[in-house]
Amino acid sequence: MTTLQTERLRLRPLVAGDAEAYAAVRCHPEVARWLPPVAGEPVEAVRGTIGRFAAAWRERRYAPWGVFLGDRLIGHGGLNFVPEFAATEVLWALHPDAWGHGYATEVARAALALGFDTLMLDLIFAITLPDNLASQAVMKRLGLTYRRRVDYREFTDIVWYDIDRETWKAV
Repeated sequence: MTTLQTERLRLRPLVAGDAEAYAAVRCHPEVARWLPPVAGEPVEAVRGTIGRFAAAWRERRYAPWGVFLGDRLIGHGGLNFVPEFAATEVLWALHPDAWGHGYATEVARAALALGFDTLMLDLIFAITLPDNLASQAVMKRLGLTYRRRVDYREFTDIVWYDIDRETWKAV
């Protein structure tokens, strides 16, 4: 499992002991509105998520990290394989207190570098709801390009951006 230090953030795999702090971020109403719903009691639900992330680290050598500012968990971000698309996405979800500071761009840039430079992935995508203009701005800032609309789980009409390794190297 990969742990990274960016300019301001520590990115490390989430562990069971992070469940309460992670639930407070992941299930915050302003964060949850952009993500698939959590089923059941929040702390128990995110324990399952943490377990799925741990399995992905073992199987693929990547998964979303916990994003830490100092010792405070402020969200998750990184790479996630999406079976429905047979492709890898770059993602982020941060507590509203952490919005507007460039942290999403910072974690996503680290994830893209891992994906293209270390894992040698050919293409990485990002998806969001059409009205999530802040996330689309991050995607554009990172060099991703809008490609199409897709359906994903309970969401319809999701915007899809992506970038390939060659374009990443040129950015």
